[in-house]
Amino acid sequence: MKLAFSTLGVPGLPVPDVLALASEHGYHGVELRAHPEEPVHPGLSPAERADTAALFRGSGIEPLCVAGYARVAAPGDDAAVLGEVRGLLRLAHDLGAPFVRVLPGGETSGGETAREEADAIAARRLGTAAEDASALGVRILLETHDSHRTGADAIRVLGPVGHRQVGALWDVMHTWLGGEQPAQTYAALAPQLGYVQVKDIASAEDTTPLPLGAGVLPLTECVEVLSRGGWDGWLCWEYEKRWYEQAAPLPGLLAAGRDHLVRLLGEAA
Repeated sequence: MKLAFSTLGVPGLPVPDVLALASEHGYHGVELRAHPEEPVHPGLSPAERADTAALFRGSGIEPLCVAGYARVAAPGDDAAVLGEVRGLLRLAHDLGAPFVRVLPGGETSGGETAREEADAIAARRLGTAAEDASALGVRILLETHDSHRTGADAIRVLGPVGHRQVGALWDVMHTWLGGEQPAQTYAALAPQLGYVQVKDIASAEDTTPLPLGAGVLPLTECVEVLSRGGWDGWLCWEYEKRWYEQAAPLPGLLAAGRDHLVRLLGEAA
């Protein structure tokens, strides 16, 4: 498996500095948080995109994903959401990133009817965007998050879409918070799994990011399940420093985090 980290852990850090951290600490790739407050976002000009892509090529570090904030299950007009997804797809294509991350963002109240409506909205939008993704050679990944936080939730959307350019991003914290065991998540998502976001927290009540291995998330079980299944994709450390100012700075944790993941991979082999 290859290892990456998300720029969510180093908010606002210029791309050359991000790449230097990845190279120094032995990571193979970087997940790029695509928000206007970050150096990489859909508003970049063609020249800025070309320069950023050249930085990645020169460093030998791979741009893993353009992590956007389009909410594909949210109520409202399809056109605005599809426009946002298409902008992310074009950015990923220009940077050479294989994946775009989208969020569900559906209504979390309203019972079974609201759930079914959110599923249908998300499946319709992803099915439409899949054609754009196919043309650009980029894959859209629906993250296990908010209204669809488990593998079982995500597959209700991905199953009806049934397109090779639409898959799943497994966020291990959200599936755990949803009460799903790693083996259950993997069984649901394996055929469509793009990559896995790892992290650690103290408890369900305190989700402040911790160094990998210092909290309660079942990272060992997740890696074991992936290894037993013969899955050989990416593990990406999503350290949510952007939302928790009190969290320790990520750069000082990267070496130990990589060592922890390598140890888990060795034990699971």
